[in-house]
Amino acid sequence: MGSFSIWHWLVVLLVVLLLFGGNKISGLMGDLAKGIKSFKANIKEDEKDAAMTAEAAPPAAGTGSIQGPQGATAAAAQPTGTTRPAG
Repeated sequence: MGSFSIWHWLVVLLVVLLLFGGNKISGLMGDLAKGIKSFKANIKEDEKDAAMTAEAAPPAAGTGSIQGPQGATAAAAQPTGTTRPAG
C-alpha cells in the first residue's frame, strides 16, 4: 500500500494528458531539448575560449614563489624588544 502500482501511474499520466494535451507536452519537451543543446554548445565554446586564453597569455614572472613586502627580510634580521646587557 506504500508504493504506487502501474495502474496508479497510468491514471496519473491520463489525467496529465487530459489537462495539458499532447501538443503542449510535445512542445515543452522540444523546448527542453533545444535548451539542453544550447547549453552544451555554450559549454564547448567556453572551453575553447579558455584554452585559447591560456595559450595566448604569457606566464607571469616569478610564479611559484610568494614574496612578502620589500622590508620584511631586513626587519626580521633586527631583534626587537629589550636586550640584556652583557655583564
